[in-house]
Amino acid sequence: MSIGARLKELRVRKNKSLQELADAVGASKAHIWEIERGGSKNPSMDLLTKLAEYFDVSVSYLVGEQPPSEEQEELIVLYRDLKELDEGDREAIRGLMKRFKEKKRGD
Repeated sequence: MSIGARLKELRVRKNKSLQELADAVGASKAHIWEIERGGSKNPSMDLLTKLAEYFDVSVSYLVGEQPPSEEQEELIVLYRDLKELDEGDREAIRGLMKRFKEKKRGD
């Protein structure tokens, strides 16, 4: 599946118009339409990242490099979100994860 087809599928599934998507990622409606119809085959990495974040998918999924499982996709999105946190917040999350693991072992 092409970038354009995948982008359109994600947009339609989320019930968003071209304009709504364009506004959300800071692009023009015409540019999003060009990508969807296959006229623009090489969008910038910045735009791909914004689109992936908007749809909660990885850039690799968006461009079709690998078809990750749903679980892998969720982990990639979580990783991307974690990268944006400061070290204190990541440490707090590590503590939560440790408690969840301990709880799971106790069940």
